[in-house]
Amino acid sequence: MLLLYVLDLAGVAVFAVSGALAAGHAGLDWLGVVVIASVTAVGGGTLRDLLLDRHPVFWIKDTRYVYVILAACAFTIAWVHLLPVPEHALALADALGLGLFAITGAQVAEERRLPAVIVLLVGTMTGAAGGLLRDVFTAHVPLLLSSGIYGSAAIAGIAAYLLLQAGGVPRRWAFHAAVLLIVALRLGGIFGGWHLPVLRLQG
Repeated sequence: MLLLYVLDLAGVAVFAVSGALAAGHAGLDWLGVVVIASVTAVGGGTLRDLLLDRHPVFWIKDTRYVYVILAACAFTIAWVHLLPVPEHALALADALGLGLFAITGAQVAEERRLPAVIVLLVGTMTGAAGGLLRDVFTAHVPLLLSSGIYGSAAIAGIAAYLLLQAGGVPRRWAFHAAVLLIVALRLGGIFGGWHLPVLRLQG
């Protein structure tokens, strides 16, 4: 449980950084940075808790999440004022956040002894919903709906996580392997141009 909690905080921090960077690209002020970072960091987890009837919502129950978001915003603001932002910093932060949140979200559903298909859906939603809200609020086509590997990476990683455990792999090793798979698939979509087949209508 401690490891899950630490990784959940790490996911919040990474997604907050990705939200703050997206807000910077959109030219928002510092308040806008905090708002977008917060929505990105806790959007998926909030939706997860509401659907699973977990009350109070995780970041209301434990204010450490709020402090982590604020610290991530302060770090990002200081970073971009002192150093040039690496070209793919947003994409890398988003990939890591997607991997962490998808599997921690799946674990929360798993602990409720829900069917595997629900674990898959809840985990994918937890990983992707925050980024979806971030993209909508900053007027970008959501990565979840584009042809690149995004939501499909989360689905593949969660499926691997469940299958590894079914095959006797310890839960923590299945967790690490699944997160690495999601990050690798997402980075393949970014740098390798990997994508699912696109529906093209005739006429």
